[in-house]
Amino acid sequence: MTFDPAPRQSVSDHVFGRLRDAVVRGHYSPGDPLPSERELAVTFAVNRHAIREALRRLQQLGLVKVSQGGATRVLDWRATAGLDLALALTTTDDVLPVPTIGRDVMEMRACIGADAARLCATRAGDAGRAAITAAAAGYADAAPDLARMAEADLAFWRRIVEASGNVAYLLAFNSLTAGSLAVGHMPAPSRTAELLDVAAHRALAGLIAGGDAAGAERAARALLAVPATEEIGSPRP
Repeated sequence: MTFDPAPRQSVSDHVFGRLRDAVVRGHYSPGDPLPSERELAVTFAVNRHAIREALRRLQQLGLVKVSQGGATRVLDWRATAGLDLALALTTTDDVLPVPTIGRDVMEMRACIGADAARLCATRAGDAGRAAITAAAAGYADAAPDLARMAEADLAFWRRIVEASGNVAYLLAFNSLTAGSLAVGHMPAPSRTAELLDVAAHRALAGLIAGGDAAGAERAARALLAVPATEEIGSPRP
C-alpha cells in the first residue's frame, strides 16, 4: 500500500490517521509487519520522530505491537482494541474505515442509558433522585433553545449514570461525551426529535423517582433508540 506525503501541519496526526485507517480497513493482516520507521519516514516525507509518535499512538489503541529493535506488527484490533478506537474513528474527517461505527456507538449509548436508568431506579438515594428531578426541570427550562437543551440533556444523563452506581458505565459515559459522541453523527431531524421530547425526559425522571425500574428502562430505551433506528455513520463523500 502507498501513502501520500504528510501536510506540513499536524504531521504526526496525519501519519497516525493514515496508518490507523490502513490497519482497520484490513490493508494489513494481523501479524503483518508495518514498513520500517525509515521507510515510513521516506514515504510520508517526515522525520522519524513523527513516525515514532504515530506508532506509539497506534500501540496505545491496540492496533500494533512495537518491538524495540524489531518489526512493528499489526494486531487483530477486534480482539485488542478498546473504546478509544471508536472515539478515534468517529472524529476523523475522512471516510470512516468502519462504516457502521456511528450507528454502533449510538446503539451502545442506548443500551448503557437504558440499563443505567433501571439501576438508578433501584439504587439511587434521595439525593440522587432529587438531582435527577432537578436536572429534568432544568432541561425543560432550556427549551426551545436546542444548544442549551443539548447541554442540559448531557447533565440529565450524567445524573442518571452517576446515580446508577455503576462505575464502568460512568467511565464509558465520560469517554462518549469527551468528543462528539454524545450526539454522534446522527441525522439532524432525529437529534432534534430526541432533544425536544421534554415530556419523555420528565416521565423518565418520574419513573426513577418512583422506583419503577422496569418502567425507567423502557422509557430510557425508547428515548435513546430514536437515533439508533437511522443509518448513522455511513461513509461520508
